[in-house]
Amino acid sequence: MTESVNPDLSKPRITVLPVQPGDPPFRIVEIDGEVVGGAASMTDVLLAASAAGITVHDLDDPAVVRWVGGGKLTWRRH
Repeated sequence: MTESVNPDLSKPRITVLPVQPGDPPFRIVEIDGEVVGGAASMTDVLLAASAAGITVHDLDDPAVVRWVGGGKLTWRRH
């Protein structure tokens, strides 16, 4: 019997999108595919995760957070 693999099982619950223009610049945060707000720092990402009941131990773990358009240290447009 062949098992089917669900691609959503490996998808992280948190996605941080590329830097957007603003004062200060920010990144949109999605949790479970829904936009939950903007983040101007790593702390804001952690606060959004906590509000959703997600404990993040490692922001570099791709199974937990997907960073699009730059990593956790990217908070300005290039």
